[in-house]
Amino acid sequence: MKLEKLKKYPFTTRPLTPEEGGGILIKFLDFNNCFSDGETIEEALKNGYEALNDCIESMKAWNMPIPEPFSYLKNESKQNGKIALRLSKSLHTELAMRAKEEDVSMNFLAALLIAEGLGARKHI
Repeated sequence: MKLEKLKKYPFTTRPLTPEEGGGILIKFLDFNNCFSDGETIEEALKNGYEALNDCIESMKAWNMPIPEPFSYLKNESKQNGKIALRLSKSLHTELAMRAKEEDVSMNFLAALLIAEGLGARKHI
């Protein structure tokens, strides 16, 4: 498959711990078990696209349907970036206090903490 088409598939990256061997992990969201790694982000991307191509070619050989890019989102009714989240009173208080200490909104701090917890430190 052409690289331009492969690049339409969303992916996540995260640093691998020393225990995991170091480097960068890349995982494609539309495929359950399509991932690769590399010492650098560039190498992880190159290896990741090779793995994605191999995965798609294998699926074709087995006459399996190939998901369209972002098909993983179709299970969600709306993708507007909003979630309803219930917190215990103590957790809410702790979040509010920390947001005030850092001079940011609770919403921003919660999104940042979730992103860090998922290993997806990106600009929010």
